[in-house]
Amino acid sequence: MTAFRSLLVVLWAVIALYTGVVIARHGMGLFPVFFGDIAAMGWPGQFNVDFTSLLTLSAVWVAWRNRFSATGLGLGVLAFFGGGLFLTTYLLVLSARCGSDVEALLLGTSRRPSTRA
Repeated sequence: MTAFRSLLVVLWAVIALYTGVVIARHGMGLFPVFFGDIAAMGWPGQFNVDFTSLLTLSAVWVAWRNRFSATGLGLGVLAFFGGGLFLTTYLLVLSARCGSDVEALLLGTSRRPSTRA
C-alpha cells in the first residue's frame, strides 16, 4: 500500500504542476481547445474522447461506491471534472481510511462480501 500511496502522491504532484504551467501559459480556456480537437477528428480529439470515457468511468465508480447518495453523486461530478487531481486525492484518503484492505477501498465497507448476510 505504501508504493500505491507514493504513486498517488507523485501523480498528483505531476498533474498539479503541469496544470499550473499550462494555465500560466495559456489561461483557463480548456473547453474550446478540448472540444475543438474532438471536432477536428484527429488524434488529439481521439485522445480527448478516450479520456472522457475514463473520466466517466471514474465518476460512475465513485458515485456507485457511495451508493449513488447525494454525497456520492456530488463526488462523482467532482471525479468527472476534477480528473486525476480528484481521483488521486480521493484514493489517497480512502487508502488511509481502509489501511491495507483493498477490497474495502474498491467496494466500500458496505458492499464487501464478508459484511453481507
